[in-house]
Amino acid sequence: MSSDRPDILPQGGADDALAAEYALGLLSEAEARDFEERLVHEPALRAIYARWAEHFAAMTDPIAPVEPPARLRARVMRQVAPRHGGAGLRRLLGWLAGAAAGAVLGAAVLLLVGPVGDLPGLRADIAAPDGALVIGASYAPASGRLTVTRQSGQAAPGRALELWMIAGDAAPVSLGVLPDADSLRLDVPAALREALAPGAVLAVSDEPPGGSPTGQPTGAVLATGVITES
Repeated sequence: MSSDRPDILPQGGADDALAAEYALGLLSEAEARDFEERLVHEPALRAIYARWAEHFAAMTDPIAPVEPPARLRARVMRQVAPRHGGAGLRRLLGWLAGAAAGAVLGAAVLLLVGPVGDLPGLRADIAAPDGALVIGASYAPASGRLTVTRQSGQAAPGRALELWMIAGDAAPVSLGVLPDADSLRLDVPAALREALAPGAVLAVSDEPPGGSPTGQPTGAVLATGVITES
C-alpha cells in the first residue's frame, strides 16, 4: 500500500497487519474481541492501531462532501442493512475504505453515510467476549459530552461497574461508576478530552460499590471497546 504520508505508517510485522485489518473491519468477531483485549494491556499495539486509523481516515481528507439524493441513499440503506446489520455495515464500510481510493472511495463512503460534516463524532462498542455485557458509547468532541447506553448485562449483586479510558501508554483513568439506569450522559473533564480520541480504549471493570478505592481497576475487566470515528 502506498501513501503520501509514510511517516505515520507502521513498519511491518504481524501486529501491523492485524491492526490494519481491525481498522478496516476485516477481522471476525472472535478475532476482533481478542484484538481489543490485547489493546487494553499493550500500549505498543494501541499506537500501531492509532497510526493505521489515522492513515485510513486521511484518505478521504481531499474529498469534498457530496450529498446523495435522498431516494438513492434510502434505497442503498434498505439493501445493505438487512443483510449486514449495524456491525456488518461498519465492516462493509471498512472494506470499501481498503478496496477503493481517491474519488471512488469518497463516493462510496459518502453514498452510504452522507456528507462528512454529518458525522456525529466518535463511538465505541464496549462488549464482553461472551456478550454478557454490551455497552454502546458515543462522544461529541465539540461539546465533551459522552453518552453511554447499556444494551445488556449488569453489575453483580453488591458490586458496581466502572468505566475507564486507556490512551496510549497512560494508566487507566476513571470516567465514573455506571448507574443502574440503562443510559448515562456525562461531561468529560477538559483535561481528558484530547486523549479521548480514535485508538483509545474504553473498558468496564467490576468494582466494589462506589467504585475503585485505588484510582485504578481492582476487579476483573469485563468489557472493552476501541474508540473509532462514527
